[in-house]
Amino acid sequence: MSNLDKIFNSIGQRTLFKNKDVLQMDYSPETIPFREKQIEQVALIMAPALIGQKTSNLFVYGKTGTGKTLVIKHIQNEMQKRGAEGSGKPLKLVYINCKFKKVADTEYRLLAELIKKLGGTISATGLPTDQVYNKFLSTLESLDNKIFVIILDEVDQIVKKISDEFLYNLTRINAELPKKLVTIVGISNDVRFLDDMDPRVKSSLSEEEIVFPPYDALQLKDILLKRANEAFKENSVDSGAIAKCAAFAAQEHGDARRALDLLRVAGEIAERAGDKKITTMHIDEANAKIERDKILDIVQTEPNQFQAVLLAIINLEESKDKLKSQKSLIADEGGKIYTGDVSKVYESLCKKTGMEILTQRRVGDIISEFDMLGIISAPVVSKGRYGRTKEIKSLIPAGLTEKVKEIITKSLGI
Repeated sequence: MSNLDKIFNSIGQRTLFKNKDVLQMDYSPETIPFREKQIEQVALIMAPALIGQKTSNLFVYGKTGTGKTLVIKHIQNEMQKRGAEGSGKPLKLVYINCKFKKVADTEYRLLAELIKKLGGTISATGLPTDQVYNKFLSTLESLDNKIFVIILDEVDQIVKKISDEFLYNLTRINAELPKKLVTIVGISNDVRFLDDMDPRVKSSLSEEEIVFPPYDALQLKDILLKRANEAFKENSVDSGAIAKCAAFAAQEHGDARRALDLLRVAGEIAERAGDKKITTMHIDEANAKIERDKILDIVQTEPNQFQAVLLAIINLEESKDKLKSQKSLIADEGGKIYTGDVSKVYESLCKKTGMEILTQRRVGDIISEFDMLGIISAPVVSKGRYGRTKEIKSLIPAGLTEKVKEIITKSLGI
């Protein structure tokens, strides 16, 4: 018997999983622990739609893995059930994840996806954007539904990739189609993303806001225990592994999604090794693997402007010893990197690729976002009479740097 046959024939006996789906990101549990208050808040805001009344636009904020999408989808499912039972005022809820490049990297694609979700059809490319917008309006008008709730997950990505004008156009639909009522529900990891918007967009969008707090270590441990009981065979998980998993995730701002990913990946690592139980050692291995995958995923999915800023930081770090004496590129004799240095190298990359050059303030905003994601460290420091700036250091592991550069240079066409 070949090694391949042994692997395939023994998988049933080796598996530690009972139901791996329970640990997947898109799994929806029947109950959502520690989010009862937020469920009630969202339900109270959105409930008027069930009787044909326009509801306020809603923005839901919170760090990754704090249950925002889970709660909104739970409410969406419950409202759809009630809408299907027939209240005389048909209701339609549409969910779109704006992080996906092929869905929401241009206004055209996002409008096309909305049309598709509403049951219409449109060419994937080739039409002017204003015609696609008119097609979207005519699709809304042709439907029997009176109430439309458009849920935009990771809505801040629209502003990064398109502009805030698109969101403003969505809020104007009610004026253009008086017989239809459209509500926007935005979900975002960034509580500050509305701050730099056009005031008219901000005032029309942020009618209601709910902030989801992070889970603490005890809450994460409770969530993990419940999921582990459903996901794994009996006695397959060491209690210390659950505690360590919760502790890792608590350090990551109470990210339940990361905790579940850690447990799933640890289970896969233990299973492949032929181990009978998931231990803290497997959690450590899973943590290292997920960190690598997270960085590469962020780099691949960020817009080109973000990628160019990150490449500028990497290039500066790799060259900083040589650049110490070149005052035009890096001002600090100790080889430290500041926002202005990154802006200069970023500008040269933009000229090389033909991209629009963003202002230094916008570059600073992008640096702050990478800091928030844990890709770089960028504390604000004082430079005396020269004012305050960010001191920047890459947190990308040395072994991943070349892979990150490869992804960015390919994306930018360098």
